[in-house]
Amino acid sequence: MQLDPSAAAQMLQQQLGPWHAAIADPTSAQERILHGLLSDYAKTRYGAEHGAASVETIDGYRRAFPVRTYEEMKPILDRVLKGDLEALLWEPPVGWAITRGTTKGESKFIPMTPTDLRMRVSAGRAVMQYVAETHDFGVFQGVNLNLNFPSVVGTVTVGDREIEYGYSSGIYTKHVSTRTPVRSVPAQEEIDALGGGKTLRDWHRRFELAYERCKDQSVTLVGGVCSTALQFGRYLRSEHGVYPKDLWKARVMTLGSQPGINTSYRPSLVALYGPVAIREIYGATEGMFGQQRDEKRAWVPNYDLFHFEVATRRGIKMLHEMRPGELGSLIVSTPVLPRYQIGDTILALTPPYFRCIGRDRWWTPLRYAWQELVSFNLGQL
Repeated sequence: MQLDPSAAAQMLQQQLGPWHAAIADPTSAQERILHGLLSDYAKTRYGAEHGAASVETIDGYRRAFPVRTYEEMKPILDRVLKGDLEALLWEPPVGWAITRGTTKGESKFIPMTPTDLRMRVSAGRAVMQYVAETHDFGVFQGVNLNLNFPSVVGTVTVGDREIEYGYSSGIYTKHVSTRTPVRSVPAQEEIDALGGGKTLRDWHRRFELAYERCKDQSVTLVGGVCSTALQFGRYLRSEHGVYPKDLWKARVMTLGSQPGINTSYRPSLVALYGPVAIREIYGATEGMFGQQRDEKRAWVPNYDLFHFEVATRRGIKMLHEMRPGELGSLIVSTPVLPRYQIGDTILALTPPYFRCIGRDRWWTPLRYAWQELVSFNLGQL
């Protein structure tokens, strides 16, 4: 199918325009987002208990709503799981996302609502921005190599309904990928059909599926978790004697879920996939919070979608108020979670650029400094 460049350019502008405007004026954008979130929070019991309807300013928001971690929100989330949706949600969930990692030995369960799910289309901004910059509309003529995790692992009973749960990346691909111009192969339903196992054998089955479905396709995009993309490349070499770069001429990789994608892991990615553009996505089970905008090796927040604060040594401030070189623990407000401390350490670079350097641990800044040294990056954008 031929792609009309003018129609594609118009589509890109519609998708990217709100993001660009919010980056140019984050203060106004964050005020608008806060008012919208508060209006929705007021429809829930949690929001009503904290006076969401009467909050008008960020200072008022901070006084009314406490910062809470997953462990502190878990009792409320458990009530939602038992069918008491209004305890936290103003619309029913379309599914529950679980983390790949664990919190105190357990996967986190986060509900995904229709509004929340629509916002995850922002993950596509990384590749859209790349195309808008390069005018390489050929990216849209190929397929996305789908290496995502399963969208369905099991079911839970919520009230009188059975609700599926799975990994957020798979749920996103299943529900939202139809809104982006690149087709994902294999289809998410095919990945789901292989089950939700996490063993090496389970992953080899998924990798073999991806190889069989894509070996004769024109793969122009590779998206997903950085470590999975690396493992898939090594699998092809060990099982089929080829590298991804021998099969496809991918234009761009949009990867997330690991610090150091553009520095520590870039050499391995290029060795496996060839001279491909790498664009980092910063997201989590709780939402898609930012993506790389250009050649500068850092991501830029989605100020037009979420509300961002950080806990720093000098107290809590807005994300866009951070000084270059300052560290903080990210606090997000999403359609589901008010003032949620996600547990990631954020490093502010030259505005509007940021990096997530790891989890909130005392050794994270030390490890980041060492990785910058051995990769010869030394804090460069």
